[in-house]
Amino acid sequence: MSKIRPVVVVTRKLPDVVEARMAELFDVRLRTDDAPMSPDGLVAAMQDADVLVPTVTDSITDSIIAGAPARLKLIANFGNGVDNIDVAAARRKGITVTNTPGVLTEDMADFAMALIVAVARRFSEGARVIPQGQWHGWSPNWMLGRRVAGKRLGIVGMGRIGQALAKRARAFGLQVHYHNRRPVSPRIEEELQATYWESLDRMLARMDIVSINCPHTPATFHLLSARRLKLLKSDAILINTARGEIVDTDALADLLETDHLAGAGLDVYEHEPAVPERLVRLADAGRVLLLPHMGSSTVESRVEMGEKVIINIKTYIDGHTPPDRVLPGL
Repeated sequence: MSKIRPVVVVTRKLPDVVEARMAELFDVRLRTDDAPMSPDGLVAAMQDADVLVPTVTDSITDSIIAGAPARLKLIANFGNGVDNIDVAAARRKGITVTNTPGVLTEDMADFAMALIVAVARRFSEGARVIPQGQWHGWSPNWMLGRRVAGKRLGIVGMGRIGQALAKRARAFGLQVHYHNRRPVSPRIEEELQATYWESLDRMLARMDIVSINCPHTPATFHLLSARRLKLLKSDAILINTARGEIVDTDALADLLETDHLAGAGLDVYEHEPAVPERLVRLADAGRVLLLPHMGSSTVESRVEMGEKVIINIKTYIDGHTPPDRVLPGL
């Protein structure tokens, strides 16, 4: 890229400190309207860009990439994943794609562990009782949840976040089990005291708690299908802080409505920001805890994500391979 100060187009409002640093380094075009761009808006914005900085709310499809000008050479995603970007289409057009991995690990693991405890101990139901004037004092049999210690936790996806969750789970007295494309190293297994299951089906059938921590790829779309969800024990709970597309939402609602699953905690949804009405009704009934995709929402993570975006852009401008380059199929 020959420009000393490339034109960098940002699709959403970013933290002030990140925008200020970008303005120092680049000819940056910032958004004042913090709403997702339409497909036509994205194509229009790209026409003046050497670098596009989208977020997970921007779907950078093959057709949108086809409308990109020759000057656009880098898509620096402000996000941990790149399932919102057609990376193969970008590569065919000579556009490099980067993301911001590793930044969210600790925050996401904290959040998943908090959801496990919150669902097991019925926090969301309890939090509504006093404001609604329904608390009449302590009772031996009222608002009984489930003990976490001693339960079996099955982690689906033992990457950075899965391993960080496993460390927290051990501290809470949970037995750690996991399914992954391949086992982690013996050293990590020993450190986490984690048991590997080659068969996802067999693991699901034995767990008290299941946490989804794998990325969304074509191979993981509805990985927890209706058939697999039915393998869960009736007193099990399901936690999903990864991507909504990994779980068959209708099948999950079926199980919750018929008491074939004890509960669920969800922070992600298949068609965000839309949430199925069935899940909303189940939340009102205390059967599922619904949160608005806030697992990575810490000041620290957002600033660190911005710093990674800046490093990726600066490295590319300097003629080097960005540290967080993403290739198709990875």
